[in-house]
Amino acid sequence: MMSITKQEFARRRKNLMELLEPGSIAIIPSARMLTRSRDSEYPFRQDSDFYYLTGFDEPDAVLALLPGREAGEVVLFCRDRDPAMELWTGYRAGPEGAVARYGADDAFPITDIDDILPGLIEGRQRVYYAMGRHAEFDQQVMTWVNVIRSKVRSGAEPPGEFLDLDHLLHDMRLFKSAAELRVMRRAGEISARAHERAMKFCRPGVYEYQLEAEILHEFAMAGARFPAYSSIVGAGVNGCILHYVENSSQIRDGDLVLIDAGCELDFYAADITRTFPANGRFSPEQRALYEVVLASQKAAFEVIRAGNHWNQAHEETVRVITEGLCELGLLKGDVSELIANEAYRPFYMHRAGHWLGMDVHDVGDYKVGGTWRLLEPGMVMTVEPGIYVAPDNLDVEERWRGIGIRIEDDVVVTREGCDILTADVPKEVDDIEALMAEAQRGDG
Repeated sequence: MMSITKQEFARRRKNLMELLEPGSIAIIPSARMLTRSRDSEYPFRQDSDFYYLTGFDEPDAVLALLPGREAGEVVLFCRDRDPAMELWTGYRAGPEGAVARYGADDAFPITDIDDILPGLIEGRQRVYYAMGRHAEFDQQVMTWVNVIRSKVRSGAEPPGEFLDLDHLLHDMRLFKSAAELRVMRRAGEISARAHERAMKFCRPGVYEYQLEAEILHEFAMAGARFPAYSSIVGAGVNGCILHYVENSSQIRDGDLVLIDAGCELDFYAADITRTFPANGRFSPEQRALYEVVLASQKAAFEVIRAGNHWNQAHEETVRVITEGLCELGLLKGDVSELIANEAYRPFYMHRAGHWLGMDVHDVGDYKVGGTWRLLEPGMVMTVEPGIYVAPDNLDVEERWRGIGIRIEDDVVVTREGCDILTADVPKEVDDIEALMAEAQRGDG
């Protein structure tokens, strides 16, 4: 059963068509199958924009939206039924299923698109399309337009304007419905359990990929077969590499382990990072830096609410991290000057978060008219401050070097503040140590 109803997909299409200029057509292609090696393909994952509007999870499909068309505003092109091919690659909806199950007004075999779509474009003044994202499909769209242009002397009317669809569609996707938030909360709960499982399993001597395997097992057993992104399991100095995905090193006594992993559930992503000691006990230096990162995340939560701007959370993390680095002696000087000069950047080089939704780095503008966007209820974002002391940073005492820490949660903006979707996994030092001690006792 789909988490988003047929009625919600229809409402999304209707809302988008109301935003289009009169006399227009919107064209949205599906994703395609991608070859992994020779005749083996990657698991298919539908294009997020296409799925958001259709709920249709097959490759080689095209959606056309034609506001005001009397014969039907929603036209879907898809693969025809083919029992011989379905025996090999799975069942297809076919044009009949596209109408009956997915709410299309009209549906045609994708093999007929060159004959039919130019006729749908003809007479429409504007084409909404995400030009530049699918090079091959861009050429196909221009071929259809040129077919119409070649018939101008016969009275054909080619479109006079191409407009970018992304801005309108991605602004819609930025605001999550109640149904979307239910899925995202569930994805957060599954991902939280996976992080807890990794903490309990961890011992000096295990390999990073073994922790990754524990996480993926928890995802799949809950019905989330795939991670939302390549999982990061970095022990020791590997935790200082922001997008470390080799996950191949053996974990040593005294290492911190940084895990950044989240599942994808029904097309919606979770994104959680936790950092914990491999042996179950933080060293004094690890604990000191960890408490600074945690305090900065809590400060960010305090300013995430409707009416505040997007960057306030980041500014709070910068302030708390800079103050903390000064107190610990890793930075020296006046805090406000250090912030102005970005002296914190060797230790904290990324932003505090990003939009989250169907894509882990989800769509939506961060600025509107050159100024930071104001937060509104229903927006979902990550909050992920970090401190990374490079192993070769000679400006700090040796005891700090090679410590990498990030703490990340997913939050939905509400009128009063924010609601943390991923709160189930421990992040207080005492709670992490207690969880790991309990697991070790259970082994003993």
